[in-house]
Amino acid sequence: MKITITGICGFVGSCLARHLLEHMDGLTILGIDNLVRPGSEMNRGSLEHLGVHVFHGDVRMPSDLDLLPPADWVIDAAANPSVLAGVDGKTSLRQLMEHNLVGTLNVLEYCRRSNAGLLLLSSSRVYSIPALASLPVRPAGNDSARALALDAARPLPAGVSEAGISERFSVSPPVSPYGGSKLASEIVAMEYGAACGFPVWVNRCGVLAGAGQFGTAEQGIFSYWLHAHAARRPLRYIGFEGKGWQVRDAFHPQDLAALLQVQMNRASAPVNPVYNVSGGIENSMSLAQLTAWCDERFGPHAPVADLRPRPFDIPWLVLDAGLAQRDFGWTPARSLASILDEIAVHARDNPTWLERCG
Repeated sequence: MKITITGICGFVGSCLARHLLEHMDGLTILGIDNLVRPGSEMNRGSLEHLGVHVFHGDVRMPSDLDLLPPADWVIDAAANPSVLAGVDGKTSLRQLMEHNLVGTLNVLEYCRRSNAGLLLLSSSRVYSIPALASLPVRPAGNDSARALALDAARPLPAGVSEAGISERFSVSPPVSPYGGSKLASEIVAMEYGAACGFPVWVNRCGVLAGAGQFGTAEQGIFSYWLHAHAARRPLRYIGFEGKGWQVRDAFHPQDLAALLQVQMNRASAPVNPVYNVSGGIENSMSLAQLTAWCDERFGPHAPVADLRPRPFDIPWLVLDAGLAQRDFGWTPARSLASILDEIAVHARDNPTWLERCG
């Protein structure tokens, strides 16, 4: 089998490549990356050492994809992954759409020419921000490490249960320009697959985390927080009264790779191939709880409160991956504790990591 991975030198793309090579026989992997993300060049040499052919190119350029040989499957892991993209003063809205939507369109044309199936990595941020912001939540836990939790005593909207946000939850705008680019990519990908006759799987990923991630305060928050805490960099609880009670869940790219293997082995994709993929409630944590974990591991280092709200932040977002469990028997094998420990070891061994990855 031949697999092409876009964004292969990023954290997720490189982790998927390594895991699939280790767990699949007779596999050839090639990839494309524009190497613009600081730190991505570090993955290029190790991937090529494993026999991966890395093309230096950009999915925004159709002619770059024309250079790629045919494949059986494409994993689209190339994107601007920040929910603040387009409004952060670092990128424009046009650049965001070119990366995330036009790039997907060019990948779909490559799939059509190759008759290759597509595994599209989408995002939990396709869900409606007003609907997420209005979820009934309450503080839970002890005073030193509190977290928001769903208030099941109050009515929950459609697509929400104590297990989290399901695929039935609202995707009505606004979802942020980033979320809009990913939601539009999902729709275009499914239309291409139906019209051109190749399988498409859409995986709405929660927060991916692990050692070697190029974390920032805008994305890759678990990795960023551990590295910044260990290096005694300034940390902030932004918005939500500056308490750090906002909650997300996390899972490891190795678990994502295991699901992609199952999907590639299916004869065909269903009419609605959209799945949440996440760590779920058991692998969720607030920033305050994460700080308490870091204090135990690295010694005390208190974040400061920043009461100014930030665009598109939401108080509680945990994905319910029950549909993936039902259809594929998939659940994440890696616990959040094991992921945090992996990142902590990496932070100890790479004290200048945040500088190296920008």
